[in-house]
Amino acid sequence: MFAAQTGFLPEIGPGEILVKVRLASICMSDVHTITGHRIEPTPSVLGHEAVVEVVAHRRPESDLAIGDRLTFSVADCCGKCEFCLKGLNQKCVKLFKYGHAELNNGSGYNGCYATHIILRRGTHVVKIPDTISDRCAAPINCSLATTMCAMEYVPKIKNGRAFVQGDGILGLYTSAALREYGFETVYCSGMRLQRSKFIDRFGAIPIYNDEILVEEANKIDVVVEVCGMPDVVNDGFRMLKPGGLYLFLGMVHPHSKLNITGEQIVRKCLTIKGIHNYAPRHLDQAVQFLDKTINKYPYEELMGPTYDLSDLPYAMDVATKKQYSRVLVKPNMIASLS
Repeated sequence: MFAAQTGFLPEIGPGEILVKVRLASICMSDVHTITGHRIEPTPSVLGHEAVVEVVAHRRPESDLAIGDRLTFSVADCCGKCEFCLKGLNQKCVKLFKYGHAELNNGSGYNGCYATHIILRRGTHVVKIPDTISDRCAAPINCSLATTMCAMEYVPKIKNGRAFVQGDGILGLYTSAALREYGFETVYCSGMRLQRSKFIDRFGAIPIYNDEILVEEANKIDVVVEVCGMPDVVNDGFRMLKPGGLYLFLGMVHPHSKLNITGEQIVRKCLTIKGIHNYAPRHLDQAVQFLDKTINKYPYEELMGPTYDLSDLPYAMDVATKKQYSRVLVKPNMIASLS
């Protein structure tokens, strides 16, 4: 926010990109930080979901141009360590995460709840096609890219059946992705009846009672947890058929103790996989997926209201109520430089 207050834009180093924030979205991880359920270093600038526009860059080998709209990897990685070479770039030994870093880490232009940020030398960026609006593009580099990471582990199953636990934006993206990957039947559960219309329009069958859970016991190939609630896990185990796959995405918090037995896993020969963030390739896949399906699913309608950056506390309060899949924040560009 220093740029807007002083009229000064910083110098950038080799490989860096100076971008202005066109539109940011509020991820639930930011809400968890604000409400004290997640501890992050301070002082800092929060916000990691955004669509940005190139103001200047020092990547002469790239085809970037001033004015290009970009999405960028939340996690900046070295590309050379043990984990990067294994494809787990999000666990890089030199990991840097936008919107999660201290203000004195690097340039300080680290978070998206600001007018400008500086994308570091190793940060993977992807241009946004004209078919994708800013509203649809803002959450690509968190929710949708994470969905693509999860899909990498989902087997191709003829007449497959899946169950998504959670009807937030990650659950809806996952429902659509499973359908596009060929699953014949996808169920999606949640706690907010007003979201059922979106579940249906993202290709899934809404579940808000135990009846279907009983009917589908031992019939589901893949269960994907995206709600962050550990008490849903036993439902998932009951629904999985022998040899099934259980993906955990949402329980990225300490209050996630599971009440399960080893027998539940062993007797059904289940596979359990944890998914946290994503690698650069998944960001490419996310943009391609959204571009391909932009007219098939109601991505635009999924986004909630937009507030000015100066109203961020109120926008956070709205996001906390979980009425919308995403609440958006737009810097006041009258006060911003380009």
